[in-house]
Amino acid sequence: MTVDGVIAGSSAREIAASIEGAIRREVLAPGDPLPSVRELAGTLGVSPTTTASAYRTLRERALIVTRKRSGVRVSERPVLGGLGGALYVPHDVVDVGSGNPDPQLLPSLVEGLHAIEPAPRLYGEAASLPELTRAMMREFHDRRLNEHQTVVVAGGLDGIERVLNAHLRPGDEVAVEDPCYAGTRDLIRSLGMVARPVAIDNDGPDPDELQQALVSGCAAVVITPRAQNPTGVTIDARRAEELREVLASFPDRLVVEDDHAAGGVSSAERYTTISTQKNWALVTSMNKSYGPDLRVACVTGDEETIGRVEGRQSVGYGWVSTVLQHLALHLLNDPSTQKLIATASSAYQVRRDALVVALAQGGVKSMGSTGFNVWIPVPEEDAVVKALLDRGWAVRAGEPYRINARPGIRVTTSTLTAEQSAQFADDLVSILRPVSRRRMG
Repeated sequence: MTVDGVIAGSSAREIAASIEGAIRREVLAPGDPLPSVRELAGTLGVSPTTTASAYRTLRERALIVTRKRSGVRVSERPVLGGLGGALYVPHDVVDVGSGNPDPQLLPSLVEGLHAIEPAPRLYGEAASLPELTRAMMREFHDRRLNEHQTVVVAGGLDGIERVLNAHLRPGDEVAVEDPCYAGTRDLIRSLGMVARPVAIDNDGPDPDELQQALVSGCAAVVITPRAQNPTGVTIDARRAEELREVLASFPDRLVVEDDHAAGGVSSAERYTTISTQKNWALVTSMNKSYGPDLRVACVTGDEETIGRVEGRQSVGYGWVSTVLQHLALHLLNDPSTQKLIATASSAYQVRRDALVVALAQGGVKSMGSTGFNVWIPVPEEDAVVKALLDRGWAVRAGEPYRINARPGIRVTTSTLTAEQSAQFADDLVSILRPVSRRRMG
């Protein structure tokens, strides 16, 4: 197998750069096959060691994958700017796939900016506003957490990345929910780490599967306590206790809780899974509830973890703008904003429940209980996504979110009316019945 005129170079760096460039220009598409190490070496007139080194670099950057049966291929979600981005939604189609909050239920950042008057921030000052970390603590309701062990970061994924980098190295395995948030999975791959799937049900990660993942050597686990993306699964008190019992046997493993739904996305209580871990972190983001453009999140954790995160931050961008931090603090303390957030939390639950009930009435099962995403198992993702698009609905296929999990689609209910939920359910039911008959035949 060759890719004539696409791959060139005489060194591992040049070969890797030519393949990356071809992927960026979309000459090589996600899933495209690549030559074997030996075949590419023969074509280019270099040693197999050189091409193997080039492929290793590309694997570590999550641009290619190697599988026993299908050989070397371009990753289905290559981590490059501009690829695998926003969902395409025609003008006459209802967007139920982008995963965005309802803009009408987000507070005005303009009004907040007019309300604050932060003093000029100078070099050498504290990176995180103490008033903001204290305000965020009120959201956590956890006696383990300490405002002095908290650092403000630029969004939830930024916090997760910094925590993982503080303790792990390329090649380490990270246990993740399956299905899991595609951004988390892509982040882990981009760091050269390996995502190890842990199946979930309506109560959260399966304790036995988590046990197996940790026994097999996973160095860390990322867990979403509520409104899990893409399913809406929320961990209840019993499951949290079961997961803590499992984790108690592995005190040397890093546990990261991703509470992206803090605030207005989910009113469900957060039950922690953190047990006797030496290293742990809780990442709480305001972006889903207060607006994706706010870019403010907090990481709270053990002293060693927070020290490493702060140290790395100090030699990078230094700190999250204190203008944004003061704005976040204002929003957390402003009564009118908090009233809107409470309204949003209630509205999101009502809208989600409306779709779940409509689906159930049509005999269609779904997952989860809170947030504004619903996971619906389907027999064939591509066929269902296309059929829904033909009927005026743009949904997300489940492939980017799942590893071993069965096929499904993610539906975002944040802006759906009750009438739209009923119509969507009717359309999906009519689509699934013939699809099921074809598979049975």
